[in-house]
Amino acid sequence: METIVDPKESKIKVKTKSALISKKRGNNEGHFPTIRIRLFNVNNPHKTQEFPHIIYEFTEVEKARIRRLNVSYYLESPHIVVNDLEEIYINRKNKKIEIKGYQKEVETRKKPQK
Repeated sequence: METIVDPKESKIKVKTKSALISKKRGNNEGHFPTIRIRLFNVNNPHKTQEFPHIIYEFTEVEKARIRRLNVSYYLESPHIVVNDLEEIYINRKNKKIEIKGYQKEVETRKKPQK
């Protein structure tokens, strides 16, 4: 698992299956918080013990815009979940993050067999 803080590239493209987007907990030294984008090779990673294959952290972020993606926000957790991705694009423009990607559209999920 690799954590990249404030990557030098302003545009990032990564092949991944899902992402968890959240605000980093803890003390924020600057005026704006840090956004954490964790990328996984499985869907619904918040329901598994799977570790992310890469983590991006962007400090001093005022706003994150999620464009043209189906997302889920679970009220019992602090994450926005993006499933069924083929790849994700993360663009940083000053204090704003724009998240886009290619996503397969899945209307319903099969429940796991017990």
